Amino acid sequence: MRCSKTAATIFVVAFISVLSADCQSSVYKKKYVMGTVFEVIAYDDSPQRASAAIDAALREAVRLDAVMSNYKPDSDLSRLNRTAHFHSQRVPPDLYRVIAESIDYSRLSEGKFDITVGPLVNYWKSVMRGGQSISKAELEKLRACTGYEKIVLVPPDQVEFRSPCLQIDLGAIGKGFAVDRMVAILRSKGLSSAFVNAGGSTIYGLGSPPHESGWRVRLRDPSGKNAPELVLVDNSVSTSEQTAPDLLGTSRAGHIVDPETGEPAVTSAAVSAVARTGTASDALSTTLLLLGPRKSAPLIQDTAGTAAIWISSTGDIESVTNGPHISFTGDTRSNISSQSTHVERGGQNCSQYGN
Repeated sequence: MRCSKTAATIFVVAFISVLSADCQSSVYKKKYVMGTVFEVIAYDDSPQRASAAIDAALREAVRLDAVMSNYKPDSDLSRLNRTAHFHSQRVPPDLYRVIAESIDYSRLSEGKFDITVGPLVNYWKSVMRGGQSISKAELEKLRACTGYEKIVLVPPDQVEFRSPCLQIDLGAIGKGFAVDRMVAILRSKGLSSAFVNAGGSTIYGLGSPPHESGWRVRLRDPSGKNAPELVLVDNSVSTSEQTAPDLLGTSRAGHIVDPETGEPAVTSAAVSAVARTGTASDALSTTLLLLGPRKSAPLIQDTAGTAAIWISSTGDIESVTNGPHISFTGDTRSNISSQSTHVERGGQNCSQYGN
């Protein structure tokens, strides 16, 4: 699975460990899958039950990687990308479902979220590796391959591409979808207190740890000035950030591509999106990074249980909430009302940024 957010070596969304509480009944395991490290910690009266549940959840992540990966040539998605042009193909239920949900987010965001950017992503990845740039006309040809409207779903399990060169890339939603499936398995095994961390880019807090009100998460702040925090209780947070130009040696390339322009998004902000599911937070974080705070406010307003925060490299903050509370260590500016949706601005210069 392509890492759609940013590599864990570039940034980390860290949670404040609560392992000191009832250590004897906690179980922690991790596994490298989907190009990152998935971590799970769970509390239960039976460590054996918790261990078996975590093993099952991690196996589910491995299984879904074989379904959704665009790196593995034998994955279900890779086969679909090779064979579905003007010809419907039967796909596994999970692949059909994640494509259908992706199209929902494309409609909700008026195309800013679009899993058909595969050809553009592949091109810009080659530029990031030092490949040759193409002309504006050639880039426009690649952009013409894309468009979520060119995906045709044939219920209950068939997909067709109405474009000769369309390719799906699930990097902006796949890890969130996997996290939700893992959480569902943990619940089905009888667990009610667990924390699932997909490489720092998507996190879900199931219930709460012993003697705590929830799972306290430290959100990404590229400036290091604000220390934003969030308490998760049966909800998720995902973070998106464009690849830093100084790490690439170029200001053009980047792994988050704007489908409207066909070029990498130009922003120094990190965006964390809170939602009730990992799929939603994962899709929203990329969408909100591309939209910017002002255009994102109506989207958050129409989606209960969501919130978002944009923090620039200089420490400027903009936030929108429709319920979840994001706090700042030692900063009373952060008291965001849970009764209404609004935009709050803060930081060093209170300047607006984003798209």
